[in-house]
Amino acid sequence: MPSRSRVRPSRGCTTASASCRASGAERDVIPVVLESARVRLDVPTRADTAAIVAGCQDPDVARWTTVPQPYGAEHARSFVDALVGPGWASDREYTWAVRRSGSALLEGVIGYRTERRDVGFWLAPSARGAGLAHEALELVVAWAFEQGAPDVAWECYEGNTASAAVARAAGFSFTGNGPAVNPGRDGGPTPAWHARRRADGTAASDLSWPSASFAHSVP
Repeated sequence: MPSRSRVRPSRGCTTASASCRASGAERDVIPVVLESARVRLDVPTRADTAAIVAGCQDPDVARWTTVPQPYGAEHARSFVDALVGPGWASDREYTWAVRRSGSALLEGVIGYRTERRDVGFWLAPSARGAGLAHEALELVVAWAFEQGAPDVAWECYEGNTASAAVARAAGFSFTGNGPAVNPGRDGGPTPAWHARRRADGTAASDLSWPSASFAHSVP
């Protein structure tokens, strides 16, 4: 069974199953560690800089996300210091590193934003095709439901069939086409596929997934 810690950002370490980071932008953060038999999700740190840079330089990550291009170490450090730490501390956005169980290597990132109740993720090429994104998504969605979220939203730019396959396998209902909530790298609207999964298990829509989204499958 997956292992989850239900904790909130706090001024002190009062939860035995969590640990505090004591310096820099991560002080006062109690990270939530989510685990399954094959995947461990924990908080990215500056020690992950090289892996974050390598992942964000991948052409597919560049194509389907809004990470800066070209992507360098300064971007990775800013991501950790200005987004990850403050996101946890403010209770606005929770960001996890995706690692294989027993490995310290960051092979992806997954995040959940509390106001929009939406989730997004990317994986490095080394982690693709093994079902790791599916497991990571299931862990985060289950945790969000434990916190009381009635549903979780997902979106990807139209044509990102790999991400769509992961969302579909995780039980998300396709809710339609429309502009992405997150604008493109140029700041303009980008056509996107949208989906949602409800905590009560009912379908969020009776729409069918686009036929193009079946180009990938999840092992």
